[in-house]
Amino acid sequence: MRKKRNYIVFISVAVLTGLLSALLTRNNMNIYDTINTPPLSPPGFLFPVVWTVLYILMGVSAARVYSANFNQWNGALTVWAVQLIVNFVWSIIFFNYQAFLFSFIWLILLLALIVLMIFSFRKTDKTAAYLQIPYLLWVTFAGYLNFSIYLLN
Repeated sequence: MRKKRNYIVFISVAVLTGLLSALLTRNNMNIYDTINTPPLSPPGFLFPVVWTVLYILMGVSAARVYSANFNQWNGALTVWAVQLIVNFVWSIIFFNYQAFLFSFIWLILLLALIVLMIFSFRKTDKTAAYLQIPYLLWVTFAGYLNFSIYLLN
C-alpha cells in the first residue's frame, strides 16, 4: 500500500506542476502559432500529449527511487524537485515573457539537471534512470526549437 501511495503522490506532484505551468501560460501559448518556427517543429497539439507522458514518467521514476530508499531522503530526489521547478519556470520565461534567448539558457540549466538526475537515479534504481531518457531527448529537441525560434524571431 505504501508503494502505491508513493506512486500516486509523485506522479500527482509532477503532473500538477505541468498543469499549473500550462494554466499560468495558457493565455500566451498561442504565440507558437504566430512566431517563425524552424523545420521539424511539431504541431502545437502534440506538446501537451508528450509533456503529460513525460511528467508521468518523472513521477514514476521519483516514486521508484523513493520506494527503494524510503528510510532516508535521497539527494537524487532533491535534484528531481529542483529540475521540476526549473522546468516549470521555463514555460513562463518562454511563453509569458517571450525571452527566447534567456529561456534557451534556462533550458541548458534544465538539461544539466536532467543529466544529473539520471546519474543520481541510477545509483538507486537503474530503471528510474532509464525512464528519464525520453525526457532528456525531448528537452534536447526543445532546445533546438527554442534556439531556432530565438534566431528566427
